Amino acid sequence: MNVRKTLILSAVTLAFGGVFASQAFAQSTATETSRDINQQQRIENGLKSGQLTTKEASSLEKGEAKIDKMQAHADKTGDTAAQKARIANAQNKESAKIEQLKHNDRVANPTSKSSERLQSDVQRNVNQEKRIAQGQAAGTLNNKQVGSLEKGQAHVDAAEANAAKNGHVGAGEQAGVQHRENKQSQRIHQDKTNG
Repeated sequence: MNVRKTLILSAVTLAFGGVFASQAFAQSTATETSRDINQQQRIENGLKSGQLTTKEASSLEKGEAKIDKMQAHADKTGDTAAQKARIANAQNKESAKIEQLKHNDRVANPTSKSSERLQSDVQRNVNQEKRIAQGQAAGTLNNKQVGSLEKGQAHVDAAEANAAKNGHVGAGEQAGVQHRENKQSQRIHQDKTNG
């Protein structure tokens, strides 16, 4: 009887292990980039609706920067199942944090200059992540290039987080973020067209 229970438990454990492993392998570089786009759009939508304050969005951008760094490292070294699982876990946690912050009791003024500046910067993140995804899909960007570009996206996210950490984004701070975004945009274009 005990042998039978042990065999059944072993089979169940293997089945669950296979499910979790397949989820880790299912998360490809393209899936990671797609999730980046989705999460950046959710942050932007939260800013536009007033569900996210500038300071809350700063915290989320800091988390996005961390995820982009993880992706950059994984793409540079060659994705392993463990790296994919860590990235998926970090994206899941960030997704839950976005949801939690959008539905707390804080309300922001989405038409304030500060919020509009950050909205513009986050929208640019969305556009640049989409350009990276398009390069992946078209085959004009390899995983190593994607990793390098994700590292650049991490720098942009970190600059946004730093600019908004006090709850206000000034015109000078936005100019600094836009300078980084312009350099990143040039790198994306260059990598996609370098043949």
